[in-house]
Amino acid sequence: MARPRTAPRTVDHPDLADVSLQQILEALVEPVRRTLVAQLAGADEDMSCGTFETPVSPSTLTHHFNVLREAGVIRQYYVGTTKLNALRAADMEERFPGLLRAVMTASAAEATRT
Repeated sequence: MARPRTAPRTVDHPDLADVSLQQILEALVEPVRRTLVAQLAGADEDMSCGTFETPVSPSTLTHHFNVLREAGVIRQYYVGTTKLNALRAADMEERFPGLLRAVMTASAAEATRT
């Protein structure tokens, strides 16, 4: 018999002071991950994993979320059984001023050209 959970589910996040520029850039180089970040940046509220529009399977999407979380780009947390995603825009701006905005602007410009 399964033991009932007594503690809420949590997700580990890095301190951005421990994240390198290389790690951030590697996370954001992938087009699907940039799409996820753009959707979060344009959302009025945090988004659950199942609400993103992407061309990949749920298991591949989970991988992309993990890469973004481990690079400190997003924060994930549970509300009940739903995992929500939040862009760490303020944290990113403090650690790497202008980087997220520059990557998103360049990505949007590239998307309009293709």
